[in-house]
Amino acid sequence: MPFVVQLILPVYDNNGREFSPDVSKRVRAELTDKFAGLTAYTRAPAEGTWRDSEGRTQRDDVVIVEVMTATLDREWWMQYGRELAARFQQEELVVRATEFQDLTVRDHP
Repeated sequence: MPFVVQLILPVYDNNGREFSPDVSKRVRAELTDKFAGLTAYTRAPAEGTWRDSEGRTQRDDVVIVEVMTATLDREWWMQYGRELAARFQQEELVVRATEFQDLTVRDHP
């Protein structure tokens, strides 16, 4: 069964400055090269919220990038997630995978 892998990437660094377009272009190029395509939800950043260690609500503008893949190489994704977290100056990034069934393809007996 194929997978959709999504990465949630911040729009701004920890000081509130927008990341250079080159940072996201690099991610797009890497994923397109490896998976032959991607979808990036960039028209309007999504808003993420979380509570910090002191109980304050924090907010982030994020974009979601996703790829489809026939198999899931967990080790590769874990390493790539750590690499992107460093690149985006984050403690961690969300990298999530979901199995899916393509409903546009007919199963043949």
